[in-house]
Amino acid sequence: MNFYQDVYTAVSMLNILLAIVVVFLERRNAAVTWAWLMVLFFLPVVGFVLYLFLGQNLTRRRFYKIQEDKQKIIDALIQNQKRDFRQKGVHYKDPSMAQYQDMIYMNLTGSHALYSQNNEVEIFTEGTAKFAALLRDMEEAKDHIHLIYFIVRDDGLGRRLMELLTAKAKEGVEVRFLYDAIGSSSLSKRFFQNLKEAGGQVEAFFPSRIRYINKRLNYRNHRKLAIIDGHYGYIGGLNIGEEYLGLSKRFGYWRDTHLRLTGGAVLQMQAQFLLDWNLASASPVSHELSYFPIRVYQGNVGIQIVSSGPDTEWQEIKNAYIKMILAAKETVLLQTPYFVPDESLITALKMAALSGVSVKLMIPSKPDHRFVYWATRSYIGDLLTSGVNCFLYEKGFLHAKTIVVDGKIATAGTANMDNRSFKLNFEVNAFIYDTEVAGRLQRIFDQDLENCRELTLAAYRKRPLIQRFVEAIARLLSPIL
Repeated sequence: MNFYQDVYTAVSMLNILLAIVVVFLERRNAAVTWAWLMVLFFLPVVGFVLYLFLGQNLTRRRFYKIQEDKQKIIDALIQNQKRDFRQKGVHYKDPSMAQYQDMIYMNLTGSHALYSQNNEVEIFTEGTAKFAALLRDMEEAKDHIHLIYFIVRDDGLGRRLMELLTAKAKEGVEVRFLYDAIGSSSLSKRFFQNLKEAGGQVEAFFPSRIRYINKRLNYRNHRKLAIIDGHYGYIGGLNIGEEYLGLSKRFGYWRDTHLRLTGGAVLQMQAQFLLDWNLASASPVSHELSYFPIRVYQGNVGIQIVSSGPDTEWQEIKNAYIKMILAAKETVLLQTPYFVPDESLITALKMAALSGVSVKLMIPSKPDHRFVYWATRSYIGDLLTSGVNCFLYEKGFLHAKTIVVDGKIATAGTANMDNRSFKLNFEVNAFIYDTEVAGRLQRIFDQDLENCRELTLAAYRKRPLIQRFVEAIARLLSPIL
């Protein structure tokens, strides 16, 4: 009996010590602190283990190391562009974008996101067309192919991609493939064997040193980037797997948003790839000029590539989302598979709706992560009471992460509108300043509405009591989901 009492006392003391760390040393957001204290209180042993693996705070760690001479070049480019903005020396190809100069400046300052206006944008709303274009561009590659994907499946699409990459590596094209160790945990080492033997390089992001034990499993590289010859860049929500082609029996049609870019924005994507690669690889790659070719582009679209991660202080993508919403005068159109906002984001949406802006939020009607979906539903009521319109997409699964404001500016990328994307994942988004491209994304949103059912406040209030209870529990834990 004394043995069990001793164990209970030891566990209780560990819980108290851990609670002290959470409250006083980690200096977390209050909502995150309370969520972890609940877990520790109700699950004293399991909660302790969960915190060891999921509770690390990486905000003050500096992961990315850049050579001093390269850092000086980057700093000079940023300072020169900031000076141009301050002195009103920027000529906007789309004159209406001048009203968003403060947002551009914020992204430049907080995320080192250089602003380029020589870009062209192609929009994909499903996987078949996107992968057809990507494979076609890779077949034409002459110098290098750089890929980051969160999820890679060993299925028909994944094997087809590997066959092409292996063939290009044999031709002498530099092939580098970075995948997330958690998102692609089911992959065997054999999947990349032929590519490696052909000279291609493969790395995992935050891999487990001991199988099934990974202290960084809560921090994932959720980015999806493809850069071909420094000329074509792909960014968006589509991973590599046949479900993203709409072939999953569970989800059926897969609705996503992915972009194919040319122009200066691709060089920003290239820079982010090299940072991620050098963090993951024991064989870092220098910033060779061949990776940043100088070309004359005919595009007119203004773009910033904004990245964020758990090692940064400002939550750059979330801040840019809020800045967009608060800049709206007429409409805010949002699409996200996961909506678990913090107080700042939900307040921005309420303020916009209460100010007379038409705010429309589109989420899936079916969940892929049920607990997160319950948390999402718990926040909908707050928005409905303030005048936000909520729509449930019913054609298949909605995985797009887009915002369109006033048909003038837009964003698409990898970041969902949830705490995980804002605080825990490494994410990247393209912020687009162009009425033509934003107009295209707005028309796509309007087309998607034809496959939606509106969730009204009256219907929301009629949901069963058990559903309300589950949503409330999910909401309490939402800061650490």
